[in-house]
Amino acid sequence: MRRRATPSIPYGRSPLLTSATPVWRSRFVVAVLALAFVGLAARAAYVQVIGNDFFQRQGEVRYARTIELPASRGRILDRNGMILAQSVEAQSVWADPEDVPLDHSRLPELAQLLGMPLADLKRRLDVEARNFVWLRRQLDEPQAQRVKALGIPGIYLRKEYKRQYPQGEAVAHVVGFTNVEDRGQEGVELAFEKELVGRPGSRRVIKDRLGRIVEDVRDIVPPVAGRDLQLSIDARVQYFAYQRLKEAVQQHQARGGSAVVLDARTGEVLALANYPSYDPNNRRNLSGEQLRNRALTDSFEPGSTMKPFIAALALEKGLVRPDTPIQTAPGRLQMGGFTISDVHPYGVLTVAEVIQKSSNVGTVKLAMQMPARDMWETYARLGLGHKPQLPFPGATGGRLRHYQSWRPIEQATMSYGYGLSVSLVQLAQAYTVFARNGELLPLTLLRTDEPAHGVRVFSERHALAVRQMLQLAAGPGGTAQQAQTVGYSVGGKTGTARKQEGRGYAARKYRAFFVGLAPVDAPRVVIAVMVDEPSAGAIYGGVVAAPVFADVAQQTLRLLGVPPDVRVQPQIVAHAIEEDPV
Repeated sequence: MRRRATPSIPYGRSPLLTSATPVWRSRFVVAVLALAFVGLAARAAYVQVIGNDFFQRQGEVRYARTIELPASRGRILDRNGMILAQSVEAQSVWADPEDVPLDHSRLPELAQLLGMPLADLKRRLDVEARNFVWLRRQLDEPQAQRVKALGIPGIYLRKEYKRQYPQGEAVAHVVGFTNVEDRGQEGVELAFEKELVGRPGSRRVIKDRLGRIVEDVRDIVPPVAGRDLQLSIDARVQYFAYQRLKEAVQQHQARGGSAVVLDARTGEVLALANYPSYDPNNRRNLSGEQLRNRALTDSFEPGSTMKPFIAALALEKGLVRPDTPIQTAPGRLQMGGFTISDVHPYGVLTVAEVIQKSSNVGTVKLAMQMPARDMWETYARLGLGHKPQLPFPGATGGRLRHYQSWRPIEQATMSYGYGLSVSLVQLAQAYTVFARNGELLPLTLLRTDEPAHGVRVFSERHALAVRQMLQLAAGPGGTAQQAQTVGYSVGGKTGTARKQEGRGYAARKYRAFFVGLAPVDAPRVVIAVMVDEPSAGAIYGGVVAAPVFADVAQQTLRLLGVPPDVRVQPQIVAHAIEEDPV
């Protein structure tokens, strides 16, 4: 069957081509093309000339980096140059999530080296719109080199500084610690942050797509290390005080304790120890009991340690002399519906014997001879009710109510240490008035070789008289015979105070204190000891705290090179030697 031929139309005679094209259409097309070229030219001019800075910055973000060069934090030294805190180099691991292949075969090894589950590692790396994420801070050098050897793309090391504390838990509450960003969090590290922190440097570089530095584009700005800080603390005294305090707390099954050692010439803090403590190099699972700097943050009723100040004030007012007799029989005193009692009935005691025997009745009779205002002003001049000058965070000023609110019974109880509160550092500082012949010394935590000038509270004559009373209290017939040391004369006062519980006092919870000085004729140190809640039977300051004072005082004076002022009698014990029978 033959197909019908399709008629062909010559191309040149196509109706589409022979039809007339409107002039406006061609002009419109030309205009659109012209506008497009003008727009491109304007955009190019904006990018190249007007908005050049913005696009230049955006370009640099993709290939240029500013690397911060960390600065070493200043060292913390004791008074003899022993290192208490220093910074050492450490490597930290970071990643650029965009460059890390999540299916890399060595990711499980990396997770193991970093001490984290593989799922956690992948979750950190699976981050959009971020080109930086920390994986692990401050690794040891061998561990960091093993991470580097894995060769995983997008995983990098960065040099940082890690803080080390060679003296450990003995100085933890003094030095404190820093966080992972090398910023002070506690103690001296926080109090002197501005002095210790350094100024980081910088370096501008160009990196390729693998993060490798290919060119330096700007000179290095070198980092500036922080300033070293030399404390007044003597690491040897600090360590011994801490160990002796720890032994006492464990021996008496106490809740905790503190000890403060002051240089009576300069006001320097030679030791400030607390137990329980912690290792600042390993701060995992710490409790508030360990972190608390009890000597500064805890306030308590000081008990009988306040009695020498009442005796000094009574002498200062001319009300009594050291040998003035005071009737304390029958060992009890009724006042405002309350009974004030002595541990033992003593009868007639001189003012000196009131301090020696620690008579509550005798002290109250002294206090009630003077206006409440005189007591309040004396306590205030001693620094009670005010924060100590030491720049520690959290230091308490204790509590001292204004005398206008005192009732007679409150004036009476405040004379023997109830109704007001102090910290152990405040109590130690207050006793410098007896070591410095009536002057209250300012305290410092930084080393100084210059003798301090104090504020006069009592006359020299009356301060010396009370100092002799303190020697009696620490001697035969006193309440603190266990404060005696070998080769040095000592003086001091015990205190045993019930602990407050709610609105009253706990039946079987006490704090035991001893505050003293040595040698008596020319005091070089003032030492305060507090043991919180001894529960192994003994509760009195003369039994619990005084032996700690004795050991710390003797060791400190020996280390300071203070010659003994008491002759030590040699004792030779001869043992008979039995001969074998022939």
